[in-house]
Amino acid sequence: MNAPFWVVLGNHDYGGNGAGTSFGKGQNEVDFTAKSQKWKLPSNFWHRTQQNVEFFALDTNLIMFSRDADQRTQVPQWIAASTSTWKIALGHHPYLSNGPHGNAGRYEGIPNIPILSGNTVKGFMESHVCGKVDLYISGHDHSSQMLEDKCRGTDLIVAGAGAEGTELNTNNKSYFQTNTVSFLYVVVEGKRLRAEFIDETGKVLFSRTLQKP
Repeated sequence: MNAPFWVVLGNHDYGGNGAGTSFGKGQNEVDFTAKSQKWKLPSNFWHRTQQNVEFFALDTNLIMFSRDADQRTQVPQWIAASTSTWKIALGHHPYLSNGPHGNAGRYEGIPNIPILSGNTVKGFMESHVCGKVDLYISGHDHSSQMLEDKCRGTDLIVAGAGAEGTELNTNNKSYFQTNTVSFLYVVVEGKRLRAEFIDETGKVLFSRTLQKP
């Protein structure tokens, strides 16, 4: 397949056996962009416009560790300046999730503990993303979730079941969720956005359409 892969960084990309603490390792993946025809990671966080959609890719690992001063300055400016019909933010860590990692601010069921609880992700989302973009797509938990609960009007999707599935709960309301191996497929046509979860056989497990007036 010759399609380009536009990617975001997560905790495993930053090493430390998943702790995300080897901060220099993220740059290695940025640098690989110059050597690949398919790998697209121009910076640890970036934005790009494709037709009537603008994507805002976050480095949530650096947000977790409060090493995100550049993002706090630039991302709000990018979003405010966007004239695209659809605005979609992408990041590794979820704002809400029914998987084992859980909701930002209470990751792993731990509230109010710096770094571990994800308070910084929660704060970044609520200050700079929620209510300012149409959709936030994350991973981290190994499941597929289309959440009914939103973030100040921003729709939330968790799409992390590409290789394996982990347990799910029902703490947050959802339109659909599964730990079946599956991937997210999104089609944007004008003022209509359709998001589907598709399993490894090609079967559409669930589909939801967002429509702008």
